[in-house]
Amino acid sequence: MKIALVALQASPLSSSPGADRGNADVDRQAERVSSLARALTELDHRVTVYARKDSASLPRKASLAPGITIEYVPAGPPERLSADKLAAHVPAFSAYLAQSWAKSAPDVAHAHFWTSGLAALAGARGLPVSVVQTFQSLGAPGRPDEQEKPQPRPRARALNGTARLRLEPVIARSVRAVLADSSAELSALARFGVPRSSLRVVPRGVDTTAFLPEGPAAERHDRSRLLCVSPLAEDQGLDTVMRALADVPGAELVIAGGPDRAKLRSDKVYRSLAKLAMELGVRDRLVWHGRVAGAELPALLRSADLLVDMAAQEQATSVTLEAMACGVPVIAAAVGSHQDTVVDGITGALVPPGEPAVLARRIHRLLASPMLLKGYGLAATDRARSRYSWDRIGQETLAIYERSLPHADPVSAPRSLAS
Repeated sequence: MKIALVALQASPLSSSPGADRGNADVDRQAERVSSLARALTELDHRVTVYARKDSASLPRKASLAPGITIEYVPAGPPERLSADKLAAHVPAFSAYLAQSWAKSAPDVAHAHFWTSGLAALAGARGLPVSVVQTFQSLGAPGRPDEQEKPQPRPRARALNGTARLRLEPVIARSVRAVLADSSAELSALARFGVPRSSLRVVPRGVDTTAFLPEGPAAERHDRSRLLCVSPLAEDQGLDTVMRALADVPGAELVIAGGPDRAKLRSDKVYRSLAKLAMELGVRDRLVWHGRVAGAELPALLRSADLLVDMAAQEQATSVTLEAMACGVPVIAAAVGSHQDTVVDGITGALVPPGEPAVLARRIHRLLASPMLLKGYGLAATDRARSRYSWDRIGQETLAIYERSLPHADPVSAPRSLAS
């Protein structure tokens, strides 16, 4: 099968396993696309990744691995663009796809993120190409990247901000299948009016060869270690974890993410959290790690007794899975894909977001029982390997491709998307 992975803002050559979790939505998407591409080629299929050329140093074409070609599409300036500026370059990207696919069409085009869905539908219009969609995340009012911002050109304004909320349901209803990250996302897509027959839950995977219990661990003290790997943002629940830490004497909290450690003091959220730590009296048990890059993450995860994620709105991140694959139990807010990933009372615990007292009690219970903690860690590793390995994710994705192949009618994009 000839498979096209369409990812405007996910350049595989600029990503790596364990990329920076400080401000890395694009890197996470790129890592996911490249991992899926490798899994599909291992199942004997040919993959072409279409990514926007976001650096002048990138070639027009490159080989990621045997059977995987990357085509860097010239659409907009050769630099990283924020989400609010990316949509303006969808027409140029889709025109490139249409021209390329008219000469040699793929069997399936799998779009990642909503802007890629627009481009893939327009590029496949009138061709016997099955378009499937993974949104990575769904737009929601109030998040910074979804707020409409002033733009110099009317066309940019038309595709930005609230347009995402309007277009995501249209994209979901126009493709042959939508791959949801979680049961919560599947329910949200069903509310868009997408037929249940078109929806499948295929979660993001984890590299179980890089993230595993065996291997070096970062240095640590004798204290029990709680770890948060998170952007420094107000919606990540880091204040909740700090308040819980105040009720867990003897434990330390490592916060990894944000800018480099040397630049943390210039970060507004860091300064706010540092002030809170002083007020709570936990400053001496708080470790600010800063940016996490590359192969540093597995060792950092292995050094922790618990990974804690209290973000009120769970983001499209793999760190929960990566911690589980390393044998680290997870305590997470009971939102989003965490409700599928973390098995409460088996691989970790689910708690309501914004409830530091409840969080502290669950942390106490686990840290007070080393045997229970070890059992949770073993169960976490087993779940990560059996349910979330890229080998399994590749097979599930391929099965959806095969069921989505057009047998009579070609894919047709609505005219409003193709323009």
